[in-house]
Amino acid sequence: MARGKRKIYDDDDGRVIAPMNISGMPWHSEKSGLSAQTMPSQLIQEKQEKLTLRENIAFTFGVLKAVSLVLAVFLGTFLAFILFCIYVWFR
Repeated sequence: MARGKRKIYDDDDGRVIAPMNISGMPWHSEKSGLSAQTMPSQLIQEKQEKLTLRENIAFTFGVLKAVSLVLAVFLGTFLAFILFCIYVWFR
């Protein structure tokens, strides 16, 4: 393949899967509409919705339940290890 010529693929439809136009990189181009730095913040601002009080409380309790489950597993494992040490290992 000669330098400067691009290989043409049959299945390429021209869509961009992951934009690599990042400011600060040598290949950064201002003329493309959205750069990788500004695109996520624009999408967040467009799709951001306010949660109601009821949804906020449900979200908080869901997080607390998940954290308490993980904490219970760690404490149970620790307790089982202590009991194993007392009754099996150190006898």
